[in-house]
Amino acid sequence: MKIVKAINNNVVCALDSDGQEILVMGKGIGFKAKEGQNLDSNMVEKIFKMDNQKSVNQFSELLKNLPMEHFHVSNEIIEYARDTLGKKMNQNIYITLTDHINFAIERFAQGMAFHNPLLWEVKKFYPSEYLIGEYAIALIERRLKVTLNVDEAASIALHVVNAEYNTAMNETMHITMMIKEVLLLIKEFLTSDLDEESLYYSRFITHLKFLAQRIFTGEALQGEDEKLIEIVTSLYPDEYECSKKIANYIQATYGQLVPREEMAYLTLHIKRIRMSTEA
Repeated sequence: MKIVKAINNNVVCALDSDGQEILVMGKGIGFKAKEGQNLDSNMVEKIFKMDNQKSVNQFSELLKNLPMEHFHVSNEIIEYARDTLGKKMNQNIYITLTDHINFAIERFAQGMAFHNPLLWEVKKFYPSEYLIGEYAIALIERRLKVTLNVDEAASIALHVVNAEYNTAMNETMHITMMIKEVLLLIKEFLTSDLDEESLYYSRFITHLKFLAQRIFTGEALQGEDEKLIEIVTSLYPDEYECSKKIANYIQATYGQLVPREEMAYLTLHIKRIRMSTEA
């Protein structure tokens, strides 16, 4: 690896064996580093290979003036999230989460605390990610002596969700709000509360997450399984009407079309939910 430039005393930009720019971290690795020098592999502690040059530039700019202890905490949180969820995560989380945590700490120093309007929804729809958020604010307090409020656990959780599902923050916010509104429509249809402890409810939330993700990323099911649609509409006309209301809401609110095959699968989930509430 050859050095391109030093970002700070502990981070350099370098070229890997494929000629791609990467960011390399190591104690003192950037001290007196010069362009074209070979990198001492014994000093390398961590390598960050971003998805594109724009991300490399953004990450470099962020690290220039960032207190390294803030980055080390963010890195520890990301590693914990990856190990806990057991999933591959978009590398941009190193930029977005680090920047968010740094900004949250700056706000804390200025006596400012913001309310997260999606706190309840994040806790309900993304429980594993929310627990990672709680771990994060506990770690920040332990490492940096900064006590962030519980709303920050939800904000951190949303950054984890972004990286997990490879979505942008605005898409994740829309997805979370969409799930909330869909559940309200189903409660109205059932004229009763949903059993949030049931297996059917858990499966339904999972389905809604992936449905919303497919819709907002343009990857909704494109096939028209006419046989499935015919069977579902014939057997469960009431539940299909409910799924049509949901599809109309999504199109009216977000301008996104829900294909008929997606509506058929949604209908099956609504039927299971209805059966569990009537049991």
